[in-house]
Amino acid sequence: MGHRRTGGRPRKRKHRILRWTAGVVAVVIVGTAGAGYLYYRHLNGNIKTDKLNLGEHKVAAPTPNAAGQTPLNILLIGSDARDNKENQKLGGAKETFGGTPLADVQMLVHLSADRTNMSVVSMPRDTLLPLPKCTDPKTGKEYEATVGRRMTNESLGRGGPGCTVATWEQLTRIHIDHFMMVDFSGVVSMADAIGGVPVCVDANIHSKDSQGHGSGLKLEKGTHSIKGVQALQWLRTRYGFEDGSDIARAKAQHMYMNSMVRELRENATFSNPGKLRTLAEKATEALHVDEGLDTVKKLYDLSNELKKPEPSRITMTTMPFVYVGARVAPKEGEAEQLFRLIRDDIALDGKDRKKPAKEEVSTDPAAPDGKIAVQVRNGTRTSTTPAARGRASEVAQVLIGKGFAQAVADQGQSLTEEKTIIRFPSADLEGDAQRVAKSLGLPLSSVKRSTDVNGVTLTVGADWRTGTAYPKSAADDKAPKSDQTLNGADDGDCMHVNPAFTW
Repeated sequence: MGHRRTGGRPRKRKHRILRWTAGVVAVVIVGTAGAGYLYYRHLNGNIKTDKLNLGEHKVAAPTPNAAGQTPLNILLIGSDARDNKENQKLGGAKETFGGTPLADVQMLVHLSADRTNMSVVSMPRDTLLPLPKCTDPKTGKEYEATVGRRMTNESLGRGGPGCTVATWEQLTRIHIDHFMMVDFSGVVSMADAIGGVPVCVDANIHSKDSQGHGSGLKLEKGTHSIKGVQALQWLRTRYGFEDGSDIARAKAQHMYMNSMVRELRENATFSNPGKLRTLAEKATEALHVDEGLDTVKKLYDLSNELKKPEPSRITMTTMPFVYVGARVAPKEGEAEQLFRLIRDDIALDGKDRKKPAKEEVSTDPAAPDGKIAVQVRNGTRTSTTPAARGRASEVAQVLIGKGFAQAVADQGQSLTEEKTIIRFPSADLEGDAQRVAKSLGLPLSSVKRSTDVNGVTLTVGADWRTGTAYPKSAADDKAPKSDQTLNGADDGDCMHVNPAFTW
């Protein structure tokens, strides 16, 4: 997986993940044009499918916007399966032959509801997470939820790609519409069919150490057009890029995919019918998708949607993380902020054309602070973390300190609330509820009328698990700052070569 950024000789590179979608799929369709119904059926027969989500709990689809549009979320998975001679030859590591496959590449593609922008979030393969209960649809075998945290790439071996989808939904609370998966041989066949993808390194590189570890990639400094096995080596290189981490590998994969999309969009040789037919064949053979993408027509329709955003409105990033020994874990606060933006369909580039709605101040006058009764509840529990202990009491004390003498903590069962919210039951309490929000620094949009409460009720959400002041980051719509973020129009980057692997 890949990371960071460095100098080197610039070269073209566009967008990354559309290589699996708007690039590959569009070419698949063009290649079938005029080929006839029988060939269309043949290509459909090439496509391998599986169930979308193998978990017990599924996230509900988002509510359509005013125009009736909904966002699209597609999980891209790269499998390291060594389940046949071709994959064994390409993957090496004989001790793993026939073993359980791992999801070594995981990227979530979010296409906005209005189709003006796209966000792509990568998760390092060695991210430690609790894995959900999954049931293999073919064998009926149940994989119980893990007690502790496990590497997220293990999710693929717990019934199939649908368990990787379930893992993402459990962590992010983002509804996933589709998945697309490819293995070693699929990458090679696609790279060969395309005919070469330009990549750049800022020094000579040979990915091989004294113990024989490494992909074997060997390139001179500068830009090279790679395909076939060499393309797979690039995508698998960890020893030699930057700090040698899985994070660095993800960055190299992003660069490759961006460049591949450029080739698919700009290379005039794809007007050759024979080349298109070959690419259509290889693409459909390489893809393993969910049952909702089981025909070329459905893939084509999806590709048309994914092609709508301009490259300059495509933002690619890696999930904020912290190191846990040699592994990583989601960075508390920042990872959730990133996922919230995607759930709320807010562009990571900060260029959404829509302006935030103007907050309306209630005409109902608020009572004196000391006369406002406020019940405080603990809603900090999430699907992956327990509730923050004593949170209702802590925030009630904050209110009392601000003069709300009638604030009391509800000692009942902890709740699950993504964002801190203040509910009130009737119009005559709206001013009181807004006064509480203002005193705590909460946006007025967090104040909602609801018949589920009897009075002004503050539920402290997962966005405010600690501290006495409501965190500003929880109220803004900016993506966490990261040196892993790339814009889809960026075509001038080279991978930095670790000096220990140069020649």
